[in-house]
Amino acid sequence: MQNKNILIVEDENIIALDIKNRLNNLGYRVTDIISNGEVAVNKIGDICPDLIFMDIRLNGKYDGIETAKRIRADYKIPVIYLSAYTDDKTLNRAKKVTNPFFYLQKPFLEDELKEAVQKALQGGT
Repeated sequence: MQNKNILIVEDENIIALDIKNRLNNLGYRVTDIISNGEVAVNKIGDICPDLIFMDIRLNGKYDGIETAKRIRADYKIPVIYLSAYTDDKTLNRAKKVTNPFFYLQKPFLEDELKEAVQKALQGGT
C-alpha cells in the first residue's frame, strides 16, 4: 500500500508540510501540495493521485467541498477531509455533496492519519 500517491490540497503551508512529512514517514509518496481548489481541479488529471487530503476551508473561488465535488465528477479518487471546523452544517454539506471517506479534525494524531489513509485506500472498508 505504501507506493500510493497522495495529493494534499491545503492552503496553510505549515500544515501541508506537516502532513506531507507524516505521510512520508509512513511510507507514502506525496505527489503535490496545492493551495487552491481551482488549481487542484485543473491539475488533477496530470497528478493522478490515489488519495486526496482536502482542507474543507480553502481560500479562492472553490472551497474544499466544491473542489472535491468537481474532481469526483470525473475521477473516483477517495477524499479525506481535513478541517479545524467541524460544525454540523459544514460536515453535512460535505457528506451530501461528495461522500468523503473520512474527516480528520485538526490537529490529529499520526495514528488517526495512518488509519484514515489505510481505510480510504482499501475502499473505506
